[in-house]
Amino acid sequence: MNRRRVTLWAAVTGVLAAVVTLAVAEAFAAFMATPGSSPLFAVGSAVVDLVPAWVKELVISLFGTGDKVALFVGLGLLVLVLAVVIGMLQYRRPPTGLIALATVGLVSVIAVASRAGAGPLWALPSLAGVFAGILVLRATATKLRDWVEATAPVPVPITPGLQSNRAATRVSLTRRRFFVLLGGTAAGAVVIGLGARALNAGTAAVNVVRDALVLPKPTTAAPAIPVAAELDIPGISPLISANDTFYRIDTALQVPVIDASTWKLRITGMVDNEIEIGFDELLALPMTEHSVTLMCVSNEVGGDLVGNATWLGYPIRELLKRAGPQAGADMVLSTSIDGFTAGTPLDVLLEDDRQSLLAVGMNGEPLPIEHGFPVRMVVPGLYGYVSATKWIVSLKVTTFAADMGYWTPRGWSALGPVKTASRIDVPASGTSVSAGTVAIAGVAWAQHRGVERVEVRVDDGAWQPATLAEAISIDTWRQWFLPWDAPSGSHTIAVRATGAPNDTQRENRVPVAPNGSEGYHTVTVTVA
Repeated sequence: MNRRRVTLWAAVTGVLAAVVTLAVAEAFAAFMATPGSSPLFAVGSAVVDLVPAWVKELVISLFGTGDKVALFVGLGLLVLVLAVVIGMLQYRRPPTGLIALATVGLVSVIAVASRAGAGPLWALPSLAGVFAGILVLRATATKLRDWVEATAPVPVPITPGLQSNRAATRVSLTRRRFFVLLGGTAAGAVVIGLGARALNAGTAAVNVVRDALVLPKPTTAAPAIPVAAELDIPGISPLISANDTFYRIDTALQVPVIDASTWKLRITGMVDNEIEIGFDELLALPMTEHSVTLMCVSNEVGGDLVGNATWLGYPIRELLKRAGPQAGADMVLSTSIDGFTAGTPLDVLLEDDRQSLLAVGMNGEPLPIEHGFPVRMVVPGLYGYVSATKWIVSLKVTTFAADMGYWTPRGWSALGPVKTASRIDVPASGTSVSAGTVAIAGVAWAQHRGVERVEVRVDDGAWQPATLAEAISIDTWRQWFLPWDAPSGSHTIAVRATGAPNDTQRENRVPVAPNGSEGYHTVTVTVA
């Protein structure tokens, strides 16, 4: 057998060992009902935690809400490369392949052990997967070696015909044994993988519960949206973003699946009275409905990591008042079930005129699982990384000196107030429009301050005031438009907004780190 063919089959043995390792590990994690012990997700989370902030910014700027898909594709390619190398190592220099696979297993065990809420048994899926992978790698590499040795030329015997028949038989037998082991193991891995998927039915079960959940009517309902609040202009962002298209940026590679009947929120730290409240208790409290625009601090100028929804929930300030924050406290550290944390100024959460909510509903239905079911935080006026904790399980009243949220030690500002911003939705940059009257339109926001005006500039002309749709809240974006008598040629259009009180956007571009982007959004269009 030629060297290239042997190398190919050695690589295949490594890939098969990796597939078996992952399948067995996922099956164990599903059987133990501990999704967090999955080595693939644990390693992925470790990568998210360890890479520099500029790498995260680059990934989000390139892939937006597809950042997690990009990460898994990258991890998959890395696993593939490692598997190929391990397979070749084991064939050429045994047992170096086994040692390399064991080392990868050790890395996954460390990653699993470092996850929030990890228990002593969480290492079992990784250990079981690596053990199975080692057995498969050793067995397939041995069978491959037998096959290769059987094809090696032998000295000319006294009875060449008989020896030739025996050699052919041995080659056929060793080849068959190799492929039977390869095929049988691959089929077994598929069965195990399907079994793991069947065992991991938590998401489906929670969706059934969520779909059957009837939210209480709000004691304080959001005002009806006036007709004049939404412009009928094709291509403009809807005033209320649909749940299924609402942007999602978080650190959870595997969406947490929480049984609402067992969910608890604890308020601890610098308080006179620690509080624990369950989901049914929370729903029994007087609910408030409020429209709030949320945005990610990683949203570039003109980006789409922003959305507007009507949220149903209970004011966080009321629970905090019940707990009784102690003198000196200035921050609330919220924690998600997956370990993510956000540090929110205590005084912001206690403001009577700011509807900071423990939200249970989004646009008239229970929170979607990927948006925090059963409970999340919604805080007007702050970027999500310091306020919008999903799958929340605890609030710790503390100080900025004593605690930091997840992103602060990674180079981001501790406070994160939302900056005034605006975006042109139509016409889209790079498009061609017909000469004549063209609608320039988009959205602008100045959270918890309100948008006072929006202005548009074409080429080097003067700033022209745009028409603002009616505001539904100082906490939501406003639609705007400007009719433009478009002459032929190529044109650059810019927009700027002014938030109360007289806070006009600055022109110079500022990157997203450490506290949000700035700059005029511009588009270039061709008028035919």
